[in-house]
Amino acid sequence: MNPIRNSAKAIIIQAGQVLLTKNKDATGYFYIFPGGGQERGETLVQAVKRECMEEIGQDVEVGELAHVREYIGKNHEYAEWDGATHQVEFYFQCTLKSSMPGEAIGNGINPDDYQIGVEWVPLDRLHEYSVYPRALIPILQGGAAAICYLGDTN
Repeated sequence: MNPIRNSAKAIIIQAGQVLLTKNKDATGYFYIFPGGGQERGETLVQAVKRECMEEIGQDVEVGELAHVREYIGKNHEYAEWDGATHQVEFYFQCTLKSSMPGEAIGNGINPDDYQIGVEWVPLDRLHEYSVYPRALIPILQGGAAAICYLGDTN
């Protein structure tokens, strides 16, 4: 049995755009928020800072916890290959320490296996992209800032 995995993610919004990693697998392109697995002995804040350096090559200022999402793979469309996954994701409001709004940002020093780039995506067009978790799209487009438990969602 696989353990439950904690993951710390960054929500980085500047000038009406959100920064996402662009990924490609056998099903096509998809976008996710920068961040990843918490390591033993590491706080969630330390994890999101490290993961942002690895994936987007940027130092971030970590703000408030914004959202919590569970992902139980067996309950979703990718259950065939992701059914053993159970992950709890903590989404933090973050800002880039040294980047200007809309500035091109590339992959960091250790991008994820499927990561092919980093893109600024306009918030008002977010629903046109394959963004995970999808449940965050209407929340971000509506400007909600309160902590929100998204539940088991893809």
